[in-house]
Amino acid sequence: MAKRNFRKLDGILLLDKPFGLSSNKALQEARFLFAAEKAGHTGSLDPLASGMLPICFGEATKVSGFLLDADKHYLTTARFGYTSSTGDDEGEKRLIHADPQLTAETIEAALAQFRGEIQQVPPMYSALKKDGQPLYKLARQGLEIERPARTVQIHELTLQACTADSASLVVHCSKGTYIRSLVEDLGKVLGVGAYVTMLRRTWVAPFMAEPMYRLADLHNLAQQGSPALDQLLLPLDHALTHFPALNLTAAQAQLIQQGQKLRLELKAGLYRLYKQTATHLLFIGLGELNDQQLKAKRLLAY
Repeated sequence: MAKRNFRKLDGILLLDKPFGLSSNKALQEARFLFAAEKAGHTGSLDPLASGMLPICFGEATKVSGFLLDADKHYLTTARFGYTSSTGDDEGEKRLIHADPQLTAETIEAALAQFRGEIQQVPPMYSALKKDGQPLYKLARQGLEIERPARTVQIHELTLQACTADSASLVVHCSKGTYIRSLVEDLGKVLGVGAYVTMLRRTWVAPFMAEPMYRLADLHNLAQQGSPALDQLLLPLDHALTHFPALNLTAAQAQLIQQGQKLRLELKAGLYRLYKQTATHLLFIGLGELNDQQLKAKRLLAY
């Protein structure tokens, strides 16, 4: 990519990551097109997965952790009869059952075991780390590391369609859920093996109804200049709509920004903080209220 001058830019881009591209490469391409000094994504998608990858520019990186913790929604296709060394189409396949002959009723019965709170062992081919090394790097060396099971929540697991050896599923799940592990575990319960042939993330909470933009869209708009691209960005507080808003006077906001506390008779918890200016309310970050004392939790620097 050609050298260019980068700029301070704050906002959230909902990128539709393409199949075959790593999340980091997609991030770097978007960052280059926006000429943003600082950028980060909120949870990797595998190269063989597509869909929503929220990218945080500038001060938005301060709220990215809340998107990492958010619910996710996926469409996936499971292939039965085989297992894969990576849990997806990229790995080495092993035949388990040559003719699964599964029915919708059989698959539905198995799916029932995976709804609600479940225990899940993360896959070796993941970005989780052991002694500072990503597990996928160890897996490529032929190493298998014991991984403790984790509790995850499957809010929705719906069978959309199926054949004798495949199933299309809709999954709404909590943070930390691995769809590859879910499909592999489904294959074990059915006794026929399974791996993921398609995975698409359709939304990350709270962006259930927001549009996504492809890299091709960004390239086209980049020819019109930065303003055309910048109009695609969401304000930072859009990532935090599940927290109540709290409007502060300029004097109150100044105290919070100076590290002092405010006494407020409100319910304990996190609040989106807005500062009253001469013309509008300005989002300044997150505050935490305990024992009727409000203090800064994560403030922005404009």
